[in-house]
Amino acid sequence: MKILVTGGAGYVGSELVPTLLREGHFVRVLDSLLFGGRAILPCFGFSNFDFVKGDIRDPAMVKRCLTDIDVIIHLAAIVGYPACKKDTRLAKEVNVDASRLLDELRSKDQLLIFASTGSNYGAIVGNFCKEDTPLNPLTDYGRTKTEAEKIFLNTGNAIVYRFATAFGIAPRLRLDLLINDFVYRSVKECNLIIYEKHFKRTFIHVRDMVRSFQFGLKNSERMKDEVFNIGSEKMNHSKEEIARMIQKYVRFYLHFAEVGRDEDQRNYEVSYQKIRSLGYETTIDVEQGIHELIGAMQAIEVRNEFSNV
Repeated sequence: MKILVTGGAGYVGSELVPTLLREGHFVRVLDSLLFGGRAILPCFGFSNFDFVKGDIRDPAMVKRCLTDIDVIIHLAAIVGYPACKKDTRLAKEVNVDASRLLDELRSKDQLLIFASTGSNYGAIVGNFCKEDTPLNPLTDYGRTKTEAEKIFLNTGNAIVYRFATAFGIAPRLRLDLLINDFVYRSVKECNLIIYEKHFKRTFIHVRDMVRSFQFGLKNSERMKDEVFNIGSEKMNHSKEEIARMIQKYVRFYLHFAEVGRDEDQRNYEVSYQKIRSLGYETTIDVEQGIHELIGAMQAIEVRNEFSNV
């Protein structure tokens, strides 16, 4: 299969692309390398790998990358509400306008799998989300992802994944994700301050996110033109529960603050029955992922030249 992965040098892409290459797929990556390309260097050893450094907002570049492609896995995005809030114009251009461009330029025979987010649910009534729960995004991140979903679903031959909150080790690591951040601060700073400790959300390991794309490629006829929550009810935890899990392995000072607010207001449980009924289930639980992260922190050093800590 010939696959285009947009944003393939990012957190999920850096784990997904080598997996697809090892399976024998031809993989083309379109990425502007906003966060560098170190994570995909091993991919250049595969003869079935093609890398294009470019901007997904560039029509000529996108058209070129779509040539002779069977499936598009669309990861390219400004991810998370802090990043979108920092540059709202860029968030709209990349998350919405570039998605519309990609949709207009792909042929009707090119399947597209879109990486969306559970943040689209926002603050809901009832605190239990199914795929048909009305969306109520509260941030630019959620709003732009919701708009992109509509673009692809209106055209058809698309699968939309609303992922739980990602965590875990990947070649292009992110330390802004909740569990990754909690582990980093606990290990490196021996100090963790948490607000809204009772807020719950569902988590998914990055390798299980990769498995969901593999699953979608194999089951596309049963899944196209549908939305799927991707995660597991077993992985629903409060912030306090995550911190207590880390404390089983690491000694650190833990403080629960009365101030602070998650602008996405993610405090709900999600049903994953729809994707599970087709045969997909996650394989890595939060505690296993935390254990991996603690070990990996030995190889990570984020330096601040203006701090004595």
